[in-house]
Amino acid sequence: MKARVHVMLKNGVLDPQGEAVRHALGALGFDGVEGVRQGKVIELDLAEGTSEAAVHDMCEKLLANTVIESYTVEMS
Repeated sequence: MKARVHVMLKNGVLDPQGEAVRHALGALGFDGVEGVRQGKVIELDLAEGTSEAAVHDMCEKLLANTVIESYTVEMS
């Protein structure tokens, strides 16, 4: 069983990495990029029967800083 957690900075939180990527893309001639938000994806290999609630608990306690980040969970 797998879970994929997508973690992104919340709207309104400055994203210096995203801004650096946007600037670098402009320097490479990609003028149409007006904004970049950078996040992370965490893939978990889980034992059968692990609940989605348990994954949300993992996110709340460790995988995401919920003060400045939001997350979504995909189970498969």
